[in-house]
Amino acid sequence: MLACALGHRLAGRFANRVDWFRVGAWDFRTLAEMLAIRFGTSRERRALLPELRAFLGRSGERLVVLDNHEDDRAMARLLHELRGTPATFVITARRCLLAGVLVFPVTAPLVTSGRAAFPRVGRLTRTLRWNPLALDIADSIVASGSASVTALEDFLRAKDATRVRVIDHEDDLPEVSLLVAWAWPRLRPESRRILGVLSHIEGDHVDVDSLASLARIKAGGKAGVKRALEPLREWHLVQEPMRGRYAVHAVVRYAVARRTAFEARRAFAHYVSLLESAPERLDLEQTHLFAAMDYAHRSEDLGAMLRIERLLAKLDADASDAIAASLADRIPVGPAGARVSVRRSGARRRRRDRA
Repeated sequence: MLACALGHRLAGRFANRVDWFRVGAWDFRTLAEMLAIRFGTSRERRALLPELRAFLGRSGERLVVLDNHEDDRAMARLLHELRGTPATFVITARRCLLAGVLVFPVTAPLVTSGRAAFPRVGRLTRTLRWNPLALDIADSIVASGSASVTALEDFLRAKDATRVRVIDHEDDLPEVSLLVAWAWPRLRPESRRILGVLSHIEGDHVDVDSLASLARIKAGGKAGVKRALEPLREWHLVQEPMRGRYAVHAVVRYAVARRTAFEARRAFAHYVSLLESAPERLDLEQTHLFAAMDYAHRSEDLGAMLRIERLLAKLDADASDAIAASLADRIPVGPAGARVSVRRSGARRRRRDRA
């Protein structure tokens, strides 16, 4: 949200050349190819970085937001390879172990003044360490009538919520995982499966049809999925960044992922099949495509790599055909009504061997 607000405020400064990418824990190759797909440059191994540098160098100043950074080595290499271009990179992360960058810390609302940002659960503010996510979930639980402030306070006290402990990393926050623990036994199996899918999926957000398939909810179709989503929405365990598309916060993701299992290959097969049959959905499912590319790279599955290459070639060809159709509508009419020929070139040159 902060990255979106920053891009909105600075759009004029960069002549509206603002690009937002959700990067997560993807490897360097996926990050570079993600930029190449967006900017229309080559994905061929030897041309990948030179063309990216050339594009950024000739296109003027632009703001590139790399949101939700997690892999320090991959990000350090990407920024090193693209140094010297007029692009300004903004990285958002809950922790950053990169040198050579300027760090702007963001603190929780009202924490420095000691005030409560959620008055309804104000008594829980210190117990939940002013964490906005934990307080929002607790406030939503109380607002729904599912528990009183006293009942939540007793639960957190019984679980020793304020004990000092070592955490695994920045997403391992006891104040959130304890609220997930409160909710878990109160959820139907279908709701748990939806949380599990959203906590293991690598793309940004998932629509109802994909949730039905990936969470194996067969009864009731879309209505069944929506029923299973009701308590998750009511308690703010899921987010709805776009109408009808759902996601979970990274901290909720970590808490739920420890309780569930999901095969990455299932997500790969689902989204690659979806884009093969409906390439017009690329804008909505783009991060799932990047996640599929990352899966193919990391698993070193040759079959998966070749399938991704065929899909990218199809998407490129479809985009080229759409451009050609658009141009055809504007082709000048020559003598006797004959259309002037326009030749397409270069649209398919980028899908070569990347081994």
